[in-house]
Amino acid sequence: MPECLTGSTHKRVSVLIADDSVFMRHMLRRILGRHPRIEVVAEARDGLEAIEKNQQVMPDVVVLDVEMPRVDGLSALKVMMAQRPVPVVMFSSLTHKGAQVTLEALSAGAVDFLPKPASGFELDTAAEELCRKVLAAACAKPRVREELVVANREAVRPSQQAEPSDLKAHREAGALVIIGASAGGPQALEELVPDLPGDLESGVIVCQHMPAGFTASMARRLDTVSALPVREASDGEVVRAGEILVAPGGYHLRVFRSEGGKGVRVSRDNAPPVHGVRPAVDVTLEDAASIYGKRLMVVILSGMGSDGSRGAKKAKESGARVIVQDESTSVVWGMPRACYELGISDKMLPIDQIAGEIAAFSHSALAH
Repeated sequence: MPECLTGSTHKRVSVLIADDSVFMRHMLRRILGRHPRIEVVAEARDGLEAIEKNQQVMPDVVVLDVEMPRVDGLSALKVMMAQRPVPVVMFSSLTHKGAQVTLEALSAGAVDFLPKPASGFELDTAAEELCRKVLAAACAKPRVREELVVANREAVRPSQQAEPSDLKAHREAGALVIIGASAGGPQALEELVPDLPGDLESGVIVCQHMPAGFTASMARRLDTVSALPVREASDGEVVRAGEILVAPGGYHLRVFRSEGGKGVRVSRDNAPPVHGVRPAVDVTLEDAASIYGKRLMVVILSGMGSDGSRGAKKAKESGARVIVQDESTSVVWGMPRACYELGISDKMLPIDQIAGEIAAFSHSALAH
């Protein structure tokens, strides 16, 4: 259970369910209602009702469907964030379109999401995860950005557009930055990644807790606002300077030296989840620590739980630098807090200062 709820023995998390399906609302009410710390206080049949009941009932958390009549979930979310910000868990379909809309919702202020199962039976199997996400969301602080990033690649990468044959684009990374995140991570990444310079001298790996099907869409979304190329990592590809690789959802991302010791590559691994998640930041960090040592930077962003702290500790012992996002700009200050409380963080920074720290590290790590 999230720490913010452990001190209150009587407080229950009040939930508003918004879904146009009577069957799905019934299933959600039954599943959430079984948990001793959760109480479903209202239901909404569409986005308009969700907006109204968010104001009237003032729930702790809203579970919000994406596709609904009259007002869709994304539009309803934006109105709720403007009128009465509330932690929202999106309930979206496992489709390409669903992934895109979900990522837009996370950018607009939603705390987390749950892929919508195809049947009631599958929803039953996801019950524990749903309750966990609702409880975590109750501890979150929704962050509403005044302006969403709207720049496109042509606007933000003039130097790379002018030098398409730049040898740096094909150079193996001598230093590496690993960014770990969970709940609140997509929004944090959309603030951090556009601020990274186009001439970054290190490679970057992003480990965001997400299921398969969503990380590719997230990589494409980040790529449109980044001065660096961003893509979902493929088996066997080289970690290169000035490129951002996103760990594929549903797999751990391993880091290893190529045969003969030349070059560092990545590979997908379907080993069991760690901390209940896959990809786990710890897995990638523990690999990279022994390869890069002091040429590694660890960045832990918003997220629930403690994933990343074990790997960051190992990396720190190998000489790595560790940066954590501060509490005031984190939606959920769980993962950064775990590192901070271990005493291994070199700096705790607001999200808008982290890109500058990465750029400075990338330059200095290769200068020595």
